[in-house]
Amino acid sequence: MFRKILFWSHLCSGIAVGIVVFTMSFTGVLLTYQRQIEQWAAQRDYVPAGEQGARLPLEELIRIQRSEYPDSPAASLTISNDPGAPVEFRAGRQGGVSLNPYTGARMELGSPGLSGFFSAVTGFHRWFNISGENRALARQITGVSNVAFLFLLLSGMYLWLPKLWRWAQFKARLLLRGSYPDGKARDFHWHHIFGIWSALPLLAVVYTGAVISYPWAANFMYRVFGAEMAPVAALAADVAATNTAPAAAGLPLDALVQKALAHSGEGWKRVNLSLPRAEDDAV
Repeated sequence: MFRKILFWSHLCSGIAVGIVVFTMSFTGVLLTYQRQIEQWAAQRDYVPAGEQGARLPLEELIRIQRSEYPDSPAASLTISNDPGAPVEFRAGRQGGVSLNPYTGARMELGSPGLSGFFSAVTGFHRWFNISGENRALARQITGVSNVAFLFLLLSGMYLWLPKLWRWAQFKARLLLRGSYPDGKARDFHWHHIFGIWSALPLLAVVYTGAVISYPWAANFMYRVFGAEMAPVAALAADVAATNTAPAAAGLPLDALVQKALAHSGEGWKRVNLSLPRAEDDAV
């Protein structure tokens, strides 16, 4: 009886949120490759080889960023192995400033159209690009749909388990067959196979989406791993402190970066550096 109730709940949930889950999945795939696509488009605006010379020290670039762009606080900077690439200052996923590593001038990279496209995709992924008071409702719809997707995965994993726990039964639900009596039997079998093989990675993706939507999901994750969740206000204050405090005394940041790169070989692509505060004893 329990299995029957779970089956119909699984089916009804899938029908109810299927379109929302599909749109979130499609836009999520696009956003997965946002950084790579934007980096490819930005390469045309990199510093030409003829204008490259001696790079400014990182401390000087940090000073320029803090003094000339105080409205763009940064908690980290990113260095690329491409000599024409900028040094990127970021406080999160969006925003920030990119500086010419040789002159300290601001670099405008990429295409405004491409940035607008990914901004629209992000908005649609989160709240269907709805603005105003209805945005909260749209956010709730995506959040509830994401939780329903989580229920689909967990209930599907339970329904996947065969009634008889024998290797032959498990094998039949793990591997494709050579032929099927009809299309319905094929689709039913494929649903079991592709569902179970993709269940674990999807659980990670969907649960982290629930963490973004609901505090209870985030609190549960922190309790599982024995950590304390930092308040948002504390995180904002931490970014502000990083942006205004002087760099910690010690070796220049360039020397520390070179020491780190010595452990990674010549194949490195990007280095992300959390900007140190005065009280930090490590970088």
